[in-house]
Amino acid sequence: MSTLSVGISGLAVYLPPYRVDLSEWCGWSGVSWEKVQSVVGTGFRMPGPGQSVYTMAATAALRLIDQYDIDPGRVRFIGLGTESSTDNSAGAVIVRGMLDAALGERGSPPISRHCEVPEFKHACLGGIYALKNALRFLATEPADAVAIVVSADVAKYDVGSSGEPTQGAGAVALLLEKNPRLLEVDLAGCGSASAYRAVDFRKPLVRADGGGSYFRETPVFNGKYSVTCYLDGALQALRDMFRRLGREPQHYLRAVAAVFMHRPYERLPLNSLGFSYLIGLAHDGVAGRAELADYCDAARLPVDAVLAEMAATPDILALALAGELERELWPLTMKLLRDFRARPLYQEIVADKMRLGSDAMRELGNLYSASLPAWVAAGLEQALVEGMDLAGQEVLALGYGSGDAAESIPMRVVAGWQEAARRIRFTAALVPSQDLSHDDYLRLHATGSGPPPVEETVAFVIDRVGRSTTPEYADDGVEFYRYLR
Repeated sequence: MSTLSVGISGLAVYLPPYRVDLSEWCGWSGVSWEKVQSVVGTGFRMPGPGQSVYTMAATAALRLIDQYDIDPGRVRFIGLGTESSTDNSAGAVIVRGMLDAALGERGSPPISRHCEVPEFKHACLGGIYALKNALRFLATEPADAVAIVVSADVAKYDVGSSGEPTQGAGAVALLLEKNPRLLEVDLAGCGSASAYRAVDFRKPLVRADGGGSYFRETPVFNGKYSVTCYLDGALQALRDMFRRLGREPQHYLRAVAAVFMHRPYERLPLNSLGFSYLIGLAHDGVAGRAELADYCDAARLPVDAVLAEMAATPDILALALAGELERELWPLTMKLLRDFRARPLYQEIVADKMRLGSDAMRELGNLYSASLPAWVAAGLEQALVEGMDLAGQEVLALGYGSGDAAESIPMRVVAGWQEAARRIRFTAALVPSQDLSHDDYLRLHATGSGPPPVEETVAFVIDRVGRSTTPEYADDGVEFYRYLR
């Protein structure tokens, strides 16, 4: 690990109370519940009336301050990672404004006036980019400054689209410090990868027929192509991390205690890690190739052809430009992966590494930038409940953002992590929860209006939206917020 110790000291989660039960959704939609529960999960959340990405982010950040007794005057960096911004100018400073208002109502001092407030955007990777930049900030900041990073998003898909059951909404706030109390991050060992993928997943600014323009709430995406991009991006980020660490994939993935990845739906990170492990064997010397050859023989696949496929460097963007979005780039490797999933070693190397927090995450849907930190929060809380001794163990976090870009982040659990983990309160963040009827779901999806608001203990809401455009005062479209105690 790096000689400078920086990392994560706390996490806090906010989920809107409005829930769609996926078993009910399958009944409405005529989709197989057996398939959805095995591939996607069991439910997802939706923002209610008066909620936005900013109100969710501020609520999570205030919970973090409360749960970890943070001195607001020490907060010198608030980063917001999101792809759901509704203001094309400001971002994290909006969250800061809500926090200051709430702290003032409580008689507490505000956030430090000398606090940086950047927003980071790159699909689902914005929060991880915010995390890395906040840690770099701490590495150069003197004294006892702390940073808060909030990942917040609304994943919304068109009714009837393949992405509809993977919707979700929520926010996760992270407390970052020197000498962290939960997870030490090896900044020098982080692996990065990026490549332009055109129509993987986009939210273009669209010009309306009557003039003007609007932001797309729902994305333009191509499911099969997006999976191809995810597999390649995660693989390349891992390769860069292994190079930086001087570690062999086979040995590292066997040694790591837990793996958390960006989670658009349950099956994808499992497939991605298994895919990367198998390809890692091809580059892992004599022992790795021998292990891979055994798997190929058992699957009745020609090892030389598999090795050639794994060694290739396909031009993924060319698929999009040629309109071949459904083409499988690694047919032999994917067939090998399907056979590998039936082996006990797959359970040990892949499934068991992703066990912590996995069941809880089935309830959340895709939280975009908040998906990975939510999984970390759920996993650490489960480890605490089970009495696991994780101190000193390696943990891997792998973030991905469509487009595509990926970050592979090696971490280590610090001694005494249990005290900070007790304050996460992930399970408590699942309540209140109100299941939506089919009609309520469709109305909330289409108009943002729904059933009467669920009473919550602490939250921010949109109080009003400005409409003035006079020369003396203009606030057209600006949201004003209210703190509910």
